[in-house]
Amino acid sequence: MNMKKTFIILIVTLLISSNMFSQEDKASNLENDNFNELKLNALFLILGALEVTYERTLNEESGIGVSVFLPIDNDVSDDIKYYISPYYRFYFGGKYASGFFLEGFGMLNSTNRDLNFFGGEDDFRTDFALGIGLGGKWLTKSGFIGEINFGIGRNLFNNDNADSEIIGKGGITLGYRF
Repeated sequence: MNMKKTFIILIVTLLISSNMFSQEDKASNLENDNFNELKLNALFLILGALEVTYERTLNEESGIGVSVFLPIDNDVSDDIKYYISPYYRFYFGGKYASGFFLEGFGMLNSTNRDLNFFGGEDDFRTDFALGIGLGGKWLTKSGFIGEINFGIGRNLFNNDNADSEIIGKGGITLGYRF
């Protein structure tokens, strides 16, 4: 009976101590956690539009996110009403979910399809595009993010005008990882 009791105490002690060591390792290595990122496209802000992005890292090599674009200047709002663009990124950098990346994205967009420059009514049409992009993300130890990206895609519907088939997205983005 004593041998069984000693064996059970030994097993329980090993399980508890291994659990304590694994928690200590996890607490000391925050790179194993998933993070949230909130970013603002500084380039579009200068040009008269607001683009806000939320990204969730899935692991050290990938993340998913969504960008929302709204014009704040009348010149920009004459060409585009909005876009909402979900994306998936695959990272090639040495740091957790940063460095060079490739991106696949979708984009629900509403753009002006009227090419009549001599007046007339705007012809905004809503469409959905699929595209690819690439870029780079730099991350400081305190969590600040700098990012440059560019993407190109093709609208899938309402392609009665050749100028409205191709869409682009890009920017110089600043943000914070938390």
